[in-house]
Amino acid sequence: MACVFQCVKAVMESSSGNNDTKSHNLIKVKAVVTLKHSDDGLLKNLIDGGLQQVEKLVGKTLSLELVSNELDQETKTEKETIKGSAQNTEEKEDEELYEAEFELSTDFGKVGAILVENEQHKELFIKNIVLHGFPDGPLNLTCNSWIQPNNDSSVKRVFFTDKSYLPSQTPKGLQRLRKEELVLLRGNGEGERKSSDRIYDYDVYNDLGDPDTNLDLKRPILGGTKSYPYPRRCRTGRKHSDADPQYETRNLDFYVPRDEKFAETKQTQFNTSTISLGLTAVIQSLDTILTDQNLGFANFEDIEALYKEGFNLPPFKSDDLTFIQKVIPKLIKVANDSQNVLRFDPPEPFKRDRLFWFSDLEFARETLAGANPYSIQLVKEWPLMSKLDAQIYGSPESAITREIIEPHLTTYSTVEEAIKEKKLFMLDYHDLYLPFVSKVREIEGTTLYGSRTLFFLTSEGILKPLAIELTRPVIGDKPQWKQVFTPASHSTDLWLWRLAKAHVLAHDSGYHELISHWLRTHCIAEPFIIATHRQLSSMHPIYRLLHPHLRYTMDINSIARQVLINANGILEISFTPKKYLLELTSAVYDKLWQFDLQSLPKDLINRGMAVEDPHAPHGLKLAIEDYPFANDGLLIWDAIKQWVTEYVNHYYPSQSIIESDEELQAWWTEIRTKGHGDKSEEPWWPNLKTQNDLIDIITTIAWVASAHHSAVNFTQYPYGGFFPNRPTIARNKMPTEDPSKEEWEKFINKPEQTLLECFPSQIQATLFTVILSLLSEHSPDEEYIGQKVEPSWTENPTIKTAFERFQMRLKEIEGIIDSRNENINLKNRHGAGIMPYESLKPFSGPGVTGKGVPYSISI
Repeated sequence: MACVFQCVKAVMESSSGNNDTKSHNLIKVKAVVTLKHSDDGLLKNLIDGGLQQVEKLVGKTLSLELVSNELDQETKTEKETIKGSAQNTEEKEDEELYEAEFELSTDFGKVGAILVENEQHKELFIKNIVLHGFPDGPLNLTCNSWIQPNNDSSVKRVFFTDKSYLPSQTPKGLQRLRKEELVLLRGNGEGERKSSDRIYDYDVYNDLGDPDTNLDLKRPILGGTKSYPYPRRCRTGRKHSDADPQYETRNLDFYVPRDEKFAETKQTQFNTSTISLGLTAVIQSLDTILTDQNLGFANFEDIEALYKEGFNLPPFKSDDLTFIQKVIPKLIKVANDSQNVLRFDPPEPFKRDRLFWFSDLEFARETLAGANPYSIQLVKEWPLMSKLDAQIYGSPESAITREIIEPHLTTYSTVEEAIKEKKLFMLDYHDLYLPFVSKVREIEGTTLYGSRTLFFLTSEGILKPLAIELTRPVIGDKPQWKQVFTPASHSTDLWLWRLAKAHVLAHDSGYHELISHWLRTHCIAEPFIIATHRQLSSMHPIYRLLHPHLRYTMDINSIARQVLINANGILEISFTPKKYLLELTSAVYDKLWQFDLQSLPKDLINRGMAVEDPHAPHGLKLAIEDYPFANDGLLIWDAIKQWVTEYVNHYYPSQSIIESDEELQAWWTEIRTKGHGDKSEEPWWPNLKTQNDLIDIITTIAWVASAHHSAVNFTQYPYGGFFPNRPTIARNKMPTEDPSKEEWEKFINKPEQTLLECFPSQIQATLFTVILSLLSEHSPDEEYIGQKVEPSWTENPTIKTAFERFQMRLKEIEGIIDSRNENINLKNRHGAGIMPYESLKPFSGPGVTGKGVPYSISI
């Protein structure tokens, strides 16, 4: 990387002591530019340093042009820009100071923008430009953008002042620049994108398969067809595969627009402790240890040893070991000079209670306060019925009967009575998974069922598991198979229950990672980001409101396409659906995803977890009062909505302004018709006509990017880091499904071994535990919601005051969450061995903390 413009200060002085009339009409402007060196390595710094010395001698620097807001009164054309050059004046340890001087005529008018050309040999990152000395105070231009050298780009970069303008309010002197900048950002849809480009465009997911390497690595193209509808990704324009021209080739670096790449602090952290390098090293190490990828753990002591004694690595050359230690210092520790050990930090729940994962009540509690609080739903009808075609999948009626569950309903005599009183809840993965069972079972080393898990809400406000139903559909000449398992005291039934629970946990882990996490945050947000850059000018107030919520998402998504969700990637290795996992996300997007249901209140209502109640806090009455995710989430939702409401109502005092805002309307139209084009005709898309329409849309996008993602991301390692608590795959079928004599006797004689063989293999468990640790980690440069004010917001006193209220409310929410976690009556977040619910505490330090709500999907 090149240099970073850390700040730009300008001092303006009125000329004096000259009686010449012309000189009285001129203002001298001095700009002081601060550049910060980046850490690109010794050799590159030496080369860059030498080139910089040459550039200083020949005068290569930055060219700046001040642009007036106004048109020439006589010609009605844009006024000529005022040009100046920034020259180096001072060297510091990690900074350089540059200065530029201008002379402005007093009839030049207000400066509305600055054009910048980079005459140096390398790209530069401009943070901001500040002009002091105007009668009405300093003029700020926040840039936060890379500019390329002139020899790479002949286009002058334009940066507008921090004052926000709706399109109809744009000063006449800036109207052309505003429109042309958006045209440049859209590109022409042609050619392969270079890493230095700033082009935002759409494409389908045709780069997950890799037929050039192996035809077995072909995967369905997601998006653009009725068979596999999907949100769009960023277009890269790479050449297409020789083996199958429908696919793009896969190279080492997936393009994202230059300004979407990780900043230096984030990239440094990522390079040392996250996927891009650490994953490769771990895979290589484990492959040398485990020639048998299906080898499981011999006993539970071996699993616990990962967090105590560690996992013995094979001998490495000293260079290799040093590399691994540098790459993943938190995971690889050297016990002594002769022994190399892969050791994981014990997750917090394991530290508190090493048997936490064995508990049925903890299993139920985590549906409300664990890594995936988005699946639990109210049971509304009886009997439970499948909506799938009975001729294909078998009988639709559930095997969970009233005779099985009514004895456990305590004060309720019938199922109907319990349903009426909202006491029955369910994890329902039956109809979702059942269509995939047949083809998944053709893959060695995995299996699949459709599942339903029923819970009862006790008088103490906690959930108690009642029953698990596992279903195998009709497969060939095999009839439908289904069985219900319940918690039991008899040893055989108890071990069958534990095995059934392992299957359900694998179903829930898959749904969490593929749907609640990838699809509903990372994947669906990318089109919002692309459309925002393509259709909303950087001076648009809604662009500036959304901008903090867009940070880093496209870069982390590109990494996911490289190593996580691709054919034979980490998720295919680790999760039950194997090569069908992205087809599963497409099916969910097709049948279940709705933009309006991404708002927290509507999501809760849709799952039956809340009903509207104007007398209740947040206007909702929860079906389970102690539902930590919902309770804390509604605090964050309301805070975001209040902030967005004040912001929107300030810039849009009337409905007509929203309807006539051409950029805003084009933005919302493009999100629906291009970014989510496969669902463009759905009736549930909100109209964008009123202030309330815009408030709901922006609040939903901000929620998804911040709190929704945080709730399903940063507790991945705490709850999944000890993998028996959340196994990602169930490798073997239940011993009661068409058992052979040998299989049944093995289960009866060694039930623990049967469970261990159902759990992930050593390489699956170890590999994904590494991933969970990396994905749960906050970067040192994380930007938490409400923590930092955007410069454009401070330009407007009304917006600045509204943000300060938002900031203060988030600090209050921190205290409310702390007090809730100390309340002994809230048993889903307080108790012996229970980890408090902190997923939605707004702020955090770096590392794996299990808390903190960043503005954006940044990891």
